[in-house]
Amino acid sequence: MIVFLNEILMDFRSCFKRERAFAWFVITIIGFIVRTEGLGITSIIRDLTLNPDLYPTYLHFFRSSAWIRQELEAQWIKVVVNHAPILKICGMNILLGDGLTYGKEGRRMACVQKHHQESENSGKSEWVFGHLFGCVGILAGCPSGKLFCIVLSATIQVGANKIREFADPTTELGSHVVQLIAQAGSIAMSIGPSIIVLDRYFLSVPALIEAKKYLNLQIITKCKRSITAFFDPPPYSGKGRRRKKGASVKLMSLFVTEKTKFIAATVNIYGKQQDIEYYCVDLLWGQKLYQKMRFVLVSYDDTKSILVSTSLELSAVQIIELYSYRFKIEVAFKELVHTIGAWLYHFWSKYMPKLNKFDKKINIKALEAITDVHAKKKIVECLKAIEGYVMMALISMGLLQIFALKYSAELNHSVFRWLRTKTNKIVSEATMACYFRKNIFNIIAQNRHLPIMQIIIAKQNDVILDEDLAA
Repeated sequence: MIVFLNEILMDFRSCFKRERAFAWFVITIIGFIVRTEGLGITSIIRDLTLNPDLYPTYLHFFRSSAWIRQELEAQWIKVVVNHAPILKICGMNILLGDGLTYGKEGRRMACVQKHHQESENSGKSEWVFGHLFGCVGILAGCPSGKLFCIVLSATIQVGANKIREFADPTTELGSHVVQLIAQAGSIAMSIGPSIIVLDRYFLSVPALIEAKKYLNLQIITKCKRSITAFFDPPPYSGKGRRRKKGASVKLMSLFVTEKTKFIAATVNIYGKQQDIEYYCVDLLWGQKLYQKMRFVLVSYDDTKSILVSTSLELSAVQIIELYSYRFKIEVAFKELVHTIGAWLYHFWSKYMPKLNKFDKKINIKALEAITDVHAKKKIVECLKAIEGYVMMALISMGLLQIFALKYSAELNHSVFRWLRTKTNKIVSEATMACYFRKNIFNIIAQNRHLPIMQIIIAKQNDVILDEDLAA
């Protein structure tokens, strides 16, 4: 497993202009996996016993010009496609997308905005200041065993447009919904035909228009209960303009009017067999767009839902089962927060306008007033540090997931971690991280010849390392 880790990380060498920058990248990836605290890069220095005098150099690495986040992302996608057992349906990859809001109240932290949280958890406030990331992952594993959502990309998609214009004045970005579709479309262009599964927030005309730009991308999502669609227009009579749509229909009413046409089936939903009834119909949707899509009305256990797919080739059962995988990205978010600490960064810039919580358009006017080139550069570097930190956290989490799919048999025969009940043959990301945390110094001592271990040893505090090896 350590040799495999060495091979993967060495493949990222081409993404860095300088050897020292690559060395800090290796330390960051392994540091995310083994750290036991949530204190930013301070915890990585502690848990890998690095020389504390290197802290300023390490901090500068995240703002360095020696690497570009987009190149890291492209290489990471190649690694996942080459080494992870990607789940496919009808020859298409299954992408999962969603937004994640994480609270940040740094007064001079880039892109902090006020966000509304649509959560049923009473422990969360209705409004929060922080960063909104758009994330896209890919489904890997086996439906009969264990499935992971390996997150491939995460970028700040609200409050960052003006800062991105500092770096590239020609940048034109849309809303969070449009940016997420474009993010998924870019991934689909590099990995082949794909379906992205989203929640109902992303069903909109701008999202469908953006998706049409990518021939390799299809969308599956859920509809609101108030949704109205249209039948095909009647044949052209030869007079006047051709009609774009036919009669309208409220889809919830079809649960009553088409009740006799529902088909009974047993499908795999959320990891268990479920008896359902469904009705499938192709209709037009979208004001002034009127795109034909496949709607699937599903009824089970007093639950009624309406799913929709832009692909007319998928069957109703396939659409139902695919949508049931959507929650896997929520599980990935949970592990990124609690196991890796992907959003525990503290990057800020003194050139960033001070946060005014009472301004409706937070910092927009203040950013527009900045004319100093040096100040703009420093603010862009702050945004780069934040997104780069998260990108490296995604790589660390994805490596744990790939290791779990490949090496669970070896860990299950080990007694390194006591579990009351072993529920799966495939171990979790937390179990895999626990293995590394308990054995990191043995791993370093036994594999000193590997390049990634030599990188860590070269930056360690020699006194502490000798004591640990002696123990």
